[in-house]
Amino acid sequence: MEQQTVKLKWVALASLLNNTGAAFLWPLTTMYLHNYLGQTLTTAGFVMLIMSIAMMMGNYLGGWLFDHWKQYQTAILGVSLSTLAIFLLIFIHDWPWYAVLITINSFGDGINATIVNSYGTLVSDHSSRYVFNYIYMAFNIGVVIGTLLVGVLLPISVVVVFAVATIFYALLMLVVVLTFNVAVDAIKDNSEIQEHYHDSRQLHSRWIILVWFILINYITVHLSYSLWESVMAVHMTNMGIPFYAYSMLWTLNGVLIIIGQPLVNKLSPYVRLSTQIIVGIFIFALSFLLLIFARTLTAFVIDFVILTIGEMTSFAGLPAWIAQLTNVDEAGHYQGLLNIMMSVGRAIGPLYGGFVIEKGSYQFLFISVFCLMTGTLIIICLYLWHLHRVQRRLNLDK
Repeated sequence: MEQQTVKLKWVALASLLNNTGAAFLWPLTTMYLHNYLGQTLTTAGFVMLIMSIAMMMGNYLGGWLFDHWKQYQTAILGVSLSTLAIFLLIFIHDWPWYAVLITINSFGDGINATIVNSYGTLVSDHSSRYVFNYIYMAFNIGVVIGTLLVGVLLPISVVVVFAVATIFYALLMLVVVLTFNVAVDAIKDNSEIQEHYHDSRQLHSRWIILVWFILINYITVHLSYSLWESVMAVHMTNMGIPFYAYSMLWTLNGVLIIIGQPLVNKLSPYVRLSTQIIVGIFIFALSFLLLIFARTLTAFVIDFVILTIGEMTSFAGLPAWIAQLTNVDEAGHYQGLLNIMMSVGRAIGPLYGGFVIEKGSYQFLFISVFCLMTGTLIIICLYLWHLHRVQRRLNLDK
């Protein structure tokens, strides 16, 4: 039976469960393929690349089906693929079946990620920035739970890891089946969720250009972020900082976001969403410039705290900003593109980092990504200023 409204608590719970299950698998894959299945690091890297491509395909397909097919059935499709693949891994986890099933899971997860954001755009009893801050907090809680559990469970057995991950995906399926069957068309007709800046059709194409500038900036942001997941571990250990200290930075990141995200919600009445995001991305970019001077663990911790402040101020608001700049019947497409750009940045980042370090230095790498992020951010600011001038002129002509 169709429900009449999308409830934020169920969308956020779906985000938490999906990302808890996924967090079991991404950190595990390279080590499992190399240490347990005897594959080369090159093979493991290739499998990770295929997983990323499968996720991007799922992001796109999920968005297209959400806009052009049936939303509820699309959600069921994504979660069914993810759950079935992980369930089969309990019994079949040798080479090459592990690679095949983990790729199917990534494809399903790509659909799931887009569906969660797309349903988030339909929540009508809260502002879009509140909705996506809440979903982002749930996302990070899931990542913290998943990464902590995989560290505890893997020494017991890899089968236990897959079994517990299956439980989280099965719970996700239960949530989707019971709560995502909503009357989407009726919700789309509700003008209360149309929080767009543009009330004129002639401005719509210009706002879409702004969306593309935001998406390009998002690639540079995640290209930079992926350096912390790859080359920064080598950089810190080269300075005599133990690996466990590096890994604890991610726990600190998750805890700060869980504590700080509710505080970010309180900015809503005082700061325009676009301003909050632009300032947040600049703080995030600035943390990479400050890495030039980091030599001690304390300096890296301070820098990572600055990065996290920028992350939680901007990342959670981006889906909300995209939702405001686009029409509701485009929600799946552009929310899917946002996830795709994140994956593109994460795929390019380690390759870019390795190339720049080999040809130059870590310091040059940090300066280059700062310039990439701030350069695209300046373009956003200039174009946004231009659009506001155009909008004011159109309003005066009415």
